[in-house]
Amino acid sequence: MAEKCFKYVILGGGVAAGYAAREFAKQGVKPGELAVISKEAVAPYERPALSKAYLFPEGAARLPGFHVCVGSGGERLLPEWYTDKGIALILSTEIVKADLASKTLISAAGETFKYHILIIATGSTVIRLTDFGVQGADAKNISYLREIDDADKLIEAIKAKKNGKAVIVGGGYIGLELGAVMKINNFDVSMVYPEPWCMPRLFTSGIAAFYESYYENKGIKIIKGTVAVGFTADANGEVKEVKLKDGRVLEADIVVVGVGGRPLTVLFKGQVEEEKGGIKTDGFFKTSVPDVYAVGDVATFPMKLYNEMRRVEHVDHARKSAEQAVKAIYASQQGNSIDEYDYLPYFYSRSFDLSWQFYGDNVGDTVLFGDNNPTSPKPKFGSYWIKDGKVVGAFLENGTPEENKAIAKVARVQPLAESLDILAKEGLTFACKI
Repeated sequence: MAEKCFKYVILGGGVAAGYAAREFAKQGVKPGELAVISKEAVAPYERPALSKAYLFPEGAARLPGFHVCVGSGGERLLPEWYTDKGIALILSTEIVKADLASKTLISAAGETFKYHILIIATGSTVIRLTDFGVQGADAKNISYLREIDDADKLIEAIKAKKNGKAVIVGGGYIGLELGAVMKINNFDVSMVYPEPWCMPRLFTSGIAAFYESYYENKGIKIIKGTVAVGFTADANGEVKEVKLKDGRVLEADIVVVGVGGRPLTVLFKGQVEEEKGGIKTDGFFKTSVPDVYAVGDVATFPMKLYNEMRRVEHVDHARKSAEQAVKAIYASQQGNSIDEYDYLPYFYSRSFDLSWQFYGDNVGDTVLFGDNNPTSPKPKFGSYWIKDGKVVGAFLENGTPEENKAIAKVARVQPLAESLDILAKEGLTFACKI
């Protein structure tokens, strides 16, 4: 096979890849200089849609509706966009070997790609129960959600098992969003997770209590403090029961597993410096290897605001880190400099009629404010995190765009808090006056 050579290669086809491609176009990349290599069969799209509107029974999101960069209010980059810009969009191509020393990538089909500058945007892969040898975890209708193919399989199962029983394994982002979406699809839903409350990496027990009660009021059964240890299947090999560690057995027509992800860095092991499970970069997303950048989920970068190295798995960081790396590439070629990445952590989720946003760091003491009664017609509440007398993090359910901007500002500015009691009393007013 003929070797293909490009000045720039983006390896990966997720959100970061799409936003990097757009930034290359903005910077004036010439036709034929850039290739995007993805193992997926479709052009980069906004991945968060998969656990939300893609699975709705009515008015579902479909491609080309959510190709990047619509998630941040930008132009939709359809496959034709790449063609028009002279960007090679190389799909359904899995890279199985990367030799950074010789600047060579080799695909499963044996194709060779050479590059001058590489952006690693390989993202994460889901953690599967089969990885731990969980008995029966390879039964049919046990689903994971990472790529559009996964979502399509889940939609088929939803249609085939209409009004059946769904068990959600995991109480994080994916668990909560899929629990809601399966209920909207009229399934009898149970959620199982080992922690004492949902979303423990971010939520306090007070925040979590609201969401758990809200879900229970919608008819979702929540089973905490235990894990799935095995599955039984029927004669067709389709899952029919979930065995829990505490001895309980749940009937299931569909199981959806959301127990976290792992950054896809295996191709680069031993070739590039790593830290905290990711590829170590500087504030421009340069790795320890010249001409190699890493962005999105795979990058462990200096978080300026907190003066420490962190790895962030979130769509917002995927978008912004991709743009930063491409700007840095062009600046260095032109002998210019740009500011180091200065990221404010941001997370959000939407399920049922709920929508929350969080900014900053969830460390230190916390105060809860507002109306967190799950039976309120329009609950609106939030939380602040206080460390060393300063407010370092803020969470808000059901905020307006202005209010969400206000809590973001609080997390960035880190104002002093007189006392926890005053902060709890002032609530959202505190943020709005900063």
